[in-house]
Amino acid sequence: MGPVNLGSEEMVTINQLAHMVMDIAAKKLSIRHIPGPLGVRGRNSDNRLIEQKLGWSPSKSLRGGLEKTYSWIQPLVAESKSAETLIAS
Repeated sequence: MGPVNLGSEEMVTINQLAHMVMDIAAKKLSIRHIPGPLGVRGRNSDNRLIEQKLGWSPSKSLRGGLEKTYSWIQPLVAESKSAETLIAS
């Protein structure tokens, strides 16, 4: 079958994505833009091929997927930091 894209069809900029993740994490961070080449203005996924080949399409919004991912990974990161602190002590 070959590779297929899998992701949100919602068009978002990197700034919008960063703000969405900060909101989910309840963190207020500053975004610093550095000089460099400019890429595309936004990014999204075209899921037509995966729907055609597998008869499947994402059922969650981008934010919903990020919320689920954050709630899964946040405790793992906290546990890892705790372990690092114990080792450093």
